[in-house]
Amino acid sequence: MRSTIIITALAASGTVNAGVAGTKNTKRASITPITAKGNAFFKGDERFYVRGIAYQPGGSSANLDPLADPKICLEDIKKFEDLGINVVRVYSTDNSKSHKECMNALADAGIYVALDVNNPQYSINRATPHPSYNAVYLQSVFATIDEFAQYDNTFAFFSGNEVIHDEAESTLAAPYVKATDRDMRAYIKARKYRAIPVGYSAADVTKNRMQTAKYFNCGSDEERSDFFAFNDYSWCKSDFKTSGWDVKVKNFTDYGLPIFLSEYGCTTNGRDFGEVSALMDPKLMTKVYSGGLMYEYTMEENGYGIVNITKGKDITDQTGKRIELPEFTAYKKALAKYPAPTGDGGYSQTTKAQDCPPKDDDWLVDSKELPEMPAAAKKYFENGAGKGPGLDGPGSQWAGDASPTTGSGSGSGSGSGSGSGSSASSTASATHNAASFSVAGPVNKGPFVVTGLALLFTLVGAVAL
Repeated sequence: MRSTIIITALAASGTVNAGVAGTKNTKRASITPITAKGNAFFKGDERFYVRGIAYQPGGSSANLDPLADPKICLEDIKKFEDLGINVVRVYSTDNSKSHKECMNALADAGIYVALDVNNPQYSINRATPHPSYNAVYLQSVFATIDEFAQYDNTFAFFSGNEVIHDEAESTLAAPYVKATDRDMRAYIKARKYRAIPVGYSAADVTKNRMQTAKYFNCGSDEERSDFFAFNDYSWCKSDFKTSGWDVKVKNFTDYGLPIFLSEYGCTTNGRDFGEVSALMDPKLMTKVYSGGLMYEYTMEENGYGIVNITKGKDITDQTGKRIELPEFTAYKKALAKYPAPTGDGGYSQTTKAQDCPPKDDDWLVDSKELPEMPAAAKKYFENGAGKGPGLDGPGSQWAGDASPTTGSGSGSGSGSGSGSGSSASSTASATHNAASFSVAGPVNKGPFVVTGLALLFTLVGAVAL
């Protein structure tokens, strides 16, 4: 999280999606589902390592679902096969649409999908998390699960992405993200879906990374995540020790859950993707880590892509010619040079919970209790979520029907507003801090996401991110 960019109004919003309820597509492809066991993932009896890439053509500004449009995904799947990856991470999906053709084509290629369940309209707001954790939000989350649970190559769901960042007050959103994490697993179980792993993707923030990791792995089995992931941009064409990855292995030894990097790929000194050598080394990392996702596939404003898509009529047209950049070949060579190790990689066969982190200057959560699920969301467990609102729904952050309890010991949280006290500034600050649709790569202050309510921006003006 090292560079800053401007994120457009629609693009920069919190992230929650829902599935196409009642639409059961006939599966063409046969692929073994991934499961979590001990501190690792498995494909049947074979240890599974994430060797993948972040995939969001057009970035936040386009706010489109590449898995709902075969004209986009089918061309890219050819490139994925050439690279030799096994997972793509998609940050924004439209839960009102079918994903049959793209998901089956990915399965045919042996590729799994890790999905963020949030989108610019439906998310937890990090500045005012309590009202944004509501039944409308959860309907969207559950509808996304309904849509993608039917595919065996759905690898995992992210309950949030970089909601907690380097300002201490952002940690007050943690109970609401963890409650969503809990609710997702409960919903999957109630709907009798297979046990698709659910976990959190943390920001590249040193001061609260370990508190965040412990928090998502403390409490009852129902409350603990299935895995923990974090974004890391510290390996800048360096090595295992210079990057500090040796310390990150030590810190997470005996953590008790599967861990992987949900983003990596510093661009400071050029990119040779030497990270793959360490991630796949049984002597260095595989006892603790299960691989990672390189950021990112398409070249966007932030300069992290390895493929350039020629411009279409506007930013939402991502059907242009795919032009491989030099980094494409570099990543392909790194994956070929450093294959996944054979055997079990020295993983731990048992899981274990951590103690919840105590409150301190960097971690403001002072309670182990989580917010209760909003009462109006309980009906979805029995009846299903119904049709998802998609990417253009009215949004959820101020929809009402919030949880009757806070779980954080502090109420709604206060955010990081400008301090001017004006209603316009307060509104802009709240939208600035809406959590978790970030496909901007590393930035200074975590993902700057807004609600996606375009009218807001006409009232309060541009928000500098």
